Amino acid sequence: MSAPSHGHDAHSAPLPPALTAHVARFVVQASADQFPADALDKARKVIADTFAVILSGADSEVTEPLMRYLALESGGHSPILGTDRAASPETAALINGTFGHALDFDDVLSMMPAHPSAIIVAALIADLGAHPLTGAEFVEAYVVGIEAGARIAQGITVGHYQRGFHGTGTLGMFSALTALAKAWKLDEEHTRVAMGIASSMASGVRRNFGTMTKPLHTGLAARNAVQALRLALSGFEATQDSLEAKSGFYASYGVPGSNPQVAIDALESPAWVISDPGIALKKFACCYASHRAMDAVIRLREELGASADDVTRLTCRMPPGGMLVLTYPRPVTGLEGKFSLHYPLAAGLLDGRFTLWSFTDEAVNRPEIAALYDRIDAREDESCRDLEDPQYESRSSGSRGWVTVEMELRDGRRASLRVDKAPGHPSRELDWAAIEAKFADCAQAARLAPGVADQALAQLHALETCPDVSQLVNILHHGGRA
Repeated sequence: MSAPSHGHDAHSAPLPPALTAHVARFVVQASADQFPADALDKARKVIADTFAVILSGADSEVTEPLMRYLALESGGHSPILGTDRAASPETAALINGTFGHALDFDDVLSMMPAHPSAIIVAALIADLGAHPLTGAEFVEAYVVGIEAGARIAQGITVGHYQRGFHGTGTLGMFSALTALAKAWKLDEEHTRVAMGIASSMASGVRRNFGTMTKPLHTGLAARNAVQALRLALSGFEATQDSLEAKSGFYASYGVPGSNPQVAIDALESPAWVISDPGIALKKFACCYASHRAMDAVIRLREELGASADDVTRLTCRMPPGGMLVLTYPRPVTGLEGKFSLHYPLAAGLLDGRFTLWSFTDEAVNRPEIAALYDRIDAREDESCRDLEDPQYESRSSGSRGWVTVEMELRDGRRASLRVDKAPGHPSRELDWAAIEAKFADCAQAARLAPGVADQALAQLHALETCPDVSQLVNILHHGGRA
């Protein structure tokens, strides 16, 4: 496979930094023995969480149309988790990936900002028949993919997201692609070609937030990663400088501040994102931007011993940019409720907790919820900006500044709370007990037979010792329905 000619001569402008080549070299050379000491446990937690949310997606709004879509395809042996169905590798990646983000319950990597893990896991399990993996290989590929995708995102900057792109579909795809390249032991040349093919597949716009197409971005990214690698291995050609070229990914999807050299420098001496800054796991099944406010309203309600009837006013102040994607002040569907600030505040007041049911159409449209909206004052406020944070503008909506919530009661009592980090943030990390409880809830939503969740969790706790990841996948595929 020959490298493409770029047509440069002595009078041409300097070549841009060779980011695509650096990414490919990093993927080939990286290995688990380079990871920090805490990387294995952190990776196991995120992977366990990701299998859980894929299961929960099998009982979501997207399932019925996806099953009708699957009926249009004939054959296939790649499992679709939470069901007894199978499909071709590309279609299985599409559906498992979409399931993984269907409830907006999956992980958050704020530096992208995106939700990469469901894409990576869906891609890695898509073709285990042809490309079997041990648990150790799976974990290694996952951590390498997280690192490569995060550094590509770091170089393009959050301006990519602010332009309207959904980084899960556009940047998370590269995490899955590089994880697959590591797992399938591609050489540097095939990895560069696969990245060239994938660069022409990157897609996802934020306007679709609050609809089924938002989680579809995750599925498309997983499918595209699988397809790009299979095409590259089949001899399909593509440019080998797709990220940095004049008309390549950074130039087309980036902003004036996008800089391939930033990503190259980060990959030269990786700090390993899995450990620092780490990946946030979600306690609530909705957009991460609202989680700090949700945490505050639950804690204040408990502190004051209040019910919704006791509350005369709830004031929430978000940092500038904190409500960028919370665009439904009075949602009418469960999916819209996931991208609302007013709804979860009202639900927190009314229910005192959040469950998977909280973000259903039925829950969102309760008259008791509508009656609370006039008591809620939620908006962005400069007082929640962290003036000492030089990276403030590059942070995601759910990780910049802080959130304050004040609750006022009919008896004159009031209390306020400032929340800097959401529950599940790396600084407030979910422990294994919380992950196990989440896994059990998600498995129940998928109606898995009794004991199946415990079997799967036992393997996930010691994933690096698993001789064949297909064993885990088959438990979650053939485990039966309760």
